Amino acid sequence: MTRVTAERPIGVFALQGDYARHAEAWRRCGVAVREVRRAADLEGLAALSLPGGESTTMLRLLGVTGLYAAFGEALSRLPVFATCAGAILVGKDGERLPAPPFGVLDAGIARNAYGTQVDSFEADLDAPVLGDGAGFRGVFIRAPRFLRLGPGVETIARHGEEAVAVRQGPVVAFAFHPELTDDLRFHRWFLDAVVAPHAAAASRTSAPSTTPRPAVA
Repeated sequence: MTRVTAERPIGVFALQGDYARHAEAWRRCGVAVREVRRAADLEGLAALSLPGGESTTMLRLLGVTGLYAAFGEALSRLPVFATCAGAILVGKDGERLPAPPFGVLDAGIARNAYGTQVDSFEADLDAPVLGDGAGFRGVFIRAPRFLRLGPGVETIARHGEEAVAVRQGPVVAFAFHPELTDDLRFHRWFLDAVVAPHAAAASRTSAPSTTPRPAVA
């Protein structure tokens, strides 16, 4: 049970980047999508999806549109699926950025660390979170690199010995682009292993207490 409905969709950051491919991948998973361009678009979401693109441009646009603070608040309370530039926005220790990244993931991330556009590549990855011995074909385009991982950060995919996808609680970040393949296993894993438990926990927290009130003398 993913708890994603038309009333509680996946919100896809749509000010910049390849948000169309993110939205398409979620729809292929059978879930509702809302493109996020205004603060009002952040209301009632089940999760946020941050695409690849230009992290510097994304942060500038969040500033000039007045969305920066509301977006940061949403990132602090929602499950997040962030790829490439999106991963830079959720991490810490960002370099040469026009505004601080949001820091909801305790990781230092270097922009374009795998090289320029011409250095883009595909590689077979180890992805044990998808099952024992599972692999995944990763697409790396001007990819960032995880330089430092905090103690609460779990590696969920590796290229050789290097972490290329990580998770900290409800925040998941990828150096590569799972949405650019036909393989939706990471998307479905996120819905089942991250979004559904988060929604269930939120429901328990918001449920009215059934403990009888003491009688008033």
